[in-house]
Amino acid sequence: MHRSKLNAATWKWWAAAGLSAGLLELPFPLAGPLPPWRSVFAWFGLAPLLWAILSSQENDSPKPLRRAFLLSYLCGVLWYAGNCYWVRDVMLQYGDMPPLAPDLLLLGFSLVLGAYFGLFGLAVALVRKATNSTGLALVAAPVFWVAFELAAARITSVPWDQLGYSQVDNSVVNQLAPWTGVYGISFLLVAVNALIAAGLTLNGSAKKLIFAAIGIIAAAAGTAGLLHQPPRPRTTATAVLIQPNLDVGGSSLWTDPAEWNQHIVGFAKLANEQCKTYIAGIPQTGAPSGEIVCPPHPTHPDLVVWPESPAPYFEGDPRFQQAAAQIAQDMKAPLVVGSIGMDFHPEAGWNQFNSALVMSPAGLRVGRYDKIHLVPFGEYVPYSRFLFFARKLTGKVSKFDRGEERKVFRLGTQSGASHRYGVFICYEAVFADEVRQFAQLGAEVLVNISDDGWYGDTSAPWQHLNMDRMRAIENRRWILRDTNNGVTAAIDPYGRVRQSILRHSEDALPAEYGFCDDTTFYTEHGDVFAMACAILGLVAAGWSGRKILSASRRRNV
Repeated sequence: MHRSKLNAATWKWWAAAGLSAGLLELPFPLAGPLPPWRSVFAWFGLAPLLWAILSSQENDSPKPLRRAFLLSYLCGVLWYAGNCYWVRDVMLQYGDMPPLAPDLLLLGFSLVLGAYFGLFGLAVALVRKATNSTGLALVAAPVFWVAFELAAARITSVPWDQLGYSQVDNSVVNQLAPWTGVYGISFLLVAVNALIAAGLTLNGSAKKLIFAAIGIIAAAAGTAGLLHQPPRPRTTATAVLIQPNLDVGGSSLWTDPAEWNQHIVGFAKLANEQCKTYIAGIPQTGAPSGEIVCPPHPTHPDLVVWPESPAPYFEGDPRFQQAAAQIAQDMKAPLVVGSIGMDFHPEAGWNQFNSALVMSPAGLRVGRYDKIHLVPFGEYVPYSRFLFFARKLTGKVSKFDRGEERKVFRLGTQSGASHRYGVFICYEAVFADEVRQFAQLGAEVLVNISDDGWYGDTSAPWQHLNMDRMRAIENRRWILRDTNNGVTAAIDPYGRVRQSILRHSEDALPAEYGFCDDTTFYTEHGDVFAMACAILGLVAAGWSGRKILSASRRRNV
């Protein structure tokens, strides 16, 4: 290509990468709940980037592989910085970090994770260069995208807001999730983006028109799923989900006996709030109010839940043991309570866990689940031997040990039957392949306790909620989501928030739910679809790279 034309086109490629970053921000929550209509941007938001890395101008330019990586890397860095801007806010307010350190942390976070976008663009450009076929490169694009989403989950352990989550309100498209997990939805979205990009990049007016039309029709058909209403599973049990709204930044030791007693009285009061109004949907969306009206005779819930919170609930504390047992006995209901678990090992000493303690209606200890997937730089410092300076920068990082076993607890209900519950904690909700193991072990309902108070009024609580909703869809299970300050909700097996309460309020949600004991394909087999994409992607990239190297050697002979 002539140098002047190349320079004239360069700014368009970089602008297209930036445009894709902006468009892909829109189908995710920004500072409140996501209006479902905004999910439409996921169907075409990636097309400008694909055009930039696959247009004939780009591939005639010097070093097209490097340019493809850098264009995609820019898109990724901008997307992570925008989607996860809350990382800076959290560290600024609670991280006990020096000035500018939160900004640098967000930048570093985005620079590291943005590399997945860069590698995606490089892989697509590799296929284009090896085959000299834009069509084959576009066919490979959804395979590569899913492969790198899986890498983000398994290698760096940050599978935050994978593209498929944008369709959590699309009850037609998200029917893929019980088969493929969220990855199948991501695959479909990128495939439609590739069709639209084909209309921008392929040679020949007829081809462009045909593929652009097919892509637009596919996007419109997919978006129409927002109008479909899934079934409403019936409810057969009730729970009280307590939202204590404790200050995550304040003192949480409750050393004064009077303060301790005041909080325990509040705990008991909230646990008894079974008959009241609730929001029949997601807060801050204009959802109508509902009301649970109890009969005149005394009733008891089938479960009481206290969330992960800054309460000083240490399992070994006799005060806590007595208070929890008394509440379970008074409510005549099983109790799940977020607490600090402690175990002593003669060789290693005391281990401390972020735990969920489970008690029977008689106030007896049933068991304890210890959180397995901890939050890096929040609950532990990864690679602490090498990142020895990190604790000085993030002075409020907790030091928890990692749990070792996923457990299912059999608990009785007021009807006399017993059912199996799986409990997972906070950040674990974003790991689809881990949550599904609770259902695989027999859990008929899932309980997620979380403290989203750290996030404040950013996008994070709403993003976290939508990922929890996808876990319900993948496993076709009710999820009782109990948080310190919101969003506390009952989520049905189709991902619909059936009941919730306002955020930032001391309150309790009288949640109705049901039990499911059948298993989906995804529950049984996990990420086989994503794994297949990863294997196919490695083969395609390896073959393309080898072919390009062979051609280069022949030219140099």
